[in-house]
Amino acid sequence: MEHAVEKTPEREAFYRRIDGENLSALWNVLGDLITREPRSGCRPHLWRFDAIRGYMMEAGKLITAKEAERRVLILENPGLRGQSKATTSLYAGVQLVMPGEVAPAHRHSQSALRFILEGRGAHTTVDGERTLMAPGDFVITPAMAWHDHGNHTQEPMFWLDGLDIPVVQFFDASFIEGLGADEQPVTRPAGDSFARYGHNLLPVDFKRDAKSSPVFNYPYDHSREALETAKKAGDWDACHGLKLRFVNPATGDFAMPTIGTFMQLLPKGFKTARYRSTDATVFTAVEGRGRSRIGDQVFEWGPRDLFVVPSWHWVTHEADDEAVLFSFSDRPVQQKLDLFREDRGNA
Repeated sequence: MEHAVEKTPEREAFYRRIDGENLSALWNVLGDLITREPRSGCRPHLWRFDAIRGYMMEAGKLITAKEAERRVLILENPGLRGQSKATTSLYAGVQLVMPGEVAPAHRHSQSALRFILEGRGAHTTVDGERTLMAPGDFVITPAMAWHDHGNHTQEPMFWLDGLDIPVVQFFDASFIEGLGADEQPVTRPAGDSFARYGHNLLPVDFKRDAKSSPVFNYPYDHSREALETAKKAGDWDACHGLKLRFVNPATGDFAMPTIGTFMQLLPKGFKTARYRSTDATVFTAVEGRGRSRIGDQVFEWGPRDLFVVPSWHWVTHEADDEAVLFSFSDRPVQQKLDLFREDRGNA
């Protein structure tokens, strides 16, 4: 369908005239607007956690969490520099809260996830419930939910932030407000949400308008146990190994309305078949070491390293040790809009 429209002096004069009326000719740009396949500035890239950690500890001496509001280093995709984007539709960053610090309470239109990389025992409070965090935990902050973070341990706490900031920007729907206090009041006991909703049970009169899961901390111990039990069946997917998605227990849908989250197990020596999909995806290695071939580039990864697979790029993963990968993408949005497409190669 792509074709170049011939230029003539008469046509060029016409384009100049209509330009003064804020009009332009579709036939000159149609091939760039509706492409044969996804076309994106997003590029494959890997960030080493050890390097990020060093820079973050330096930042910890330069600015407090309170002054910064959130002390975060943004993972800027090299093809999208200056836009605060890891992919076209998603933001990612690594946050540090030092011992004794509090990241003040606020709320915003954007939905956020936290995936804990290092540290144990610091807390986040979401709408009156406080939860302690440990490596591998997946924590949700729903849109417009009050949240603050604190670290009363003796060690720094690092986690991956994932937000739908570019999606909200696209719709011009961003709001944020501060609580006016460092920490919100704790009004519910720790573990209350998981007790009510995280054990295949729901309160008898459960009603909820919010689209996010009522569970806001999915502990890694439970996720890892699910993977360990499921692997006994030996039912390995050629493209994914064993890949599970986090769900909203009230609906069976994704845990977050705009961000899909996944946990994936690759056995030692396993190499996946080629796979590509329209949802650009951010990965972090939780356990093990291996490599991923994205297009014609190979990225070696280990625990806590982070990498991005752009939309419609062929990817394969290979595990040197038994490996666990956490990932997130905009798949829920694409599926709801009937845009999602995948290609399983020769699998």
